[in-house]
Amino acid sequence: MDDLSSTATRSLLRLHLAGMHANSPAGQVFALDLSGLATPAVTVWSAWQGDDICGIGALKQLDSSSGEIKSMRTHPDYLRCGIASSLLEHIIGEARARGLRRLSLETGSGPAFEPALALYRRRGFVDGEAFSHYQRSQFNQFLHLQL
Repeated sequence: MDDLSSTATRSLLRLHLAGMHANSPAGQVFALDLSGLATPAVTVWSAWQGDDICGIGALKQLDSSSGEIKSMRTHPDYLRCGIASSLLEHIIGEARARGLRRLSLETGSGPAFEPALALYRRRGFVDGEAFSHYQRSQFNQFLHLQL
């Protein structure tokens, strides 16, 4: 787990938020900031190589049977090295260990989101309905994995 206190983690989270804002229409960014990730319902993990942060990912527990993947981001220096896949597998394993029956995520559309969408779909996530507090728009999409 990551306690969100390191400079490297905070820097990668800032990069993540900046990317979400740069590639999403106004009002369509639902990425959690540092305070949103620091709540008891959210667990954050990070992957490291020595002193370098390689990636982050989080699980937000929505209720006793469902969770949401949040803040998945690979550091640009570690793209296409399997970091996101490893983090995703860890999050799925943790969700199963907690007894969750479904993992969901909300993400955007367009070229910036295609690599992440491909990763989720390869892992078995399928397109589905809006969940939690989200509302469907022309930009966002929702994926779900039954556990």
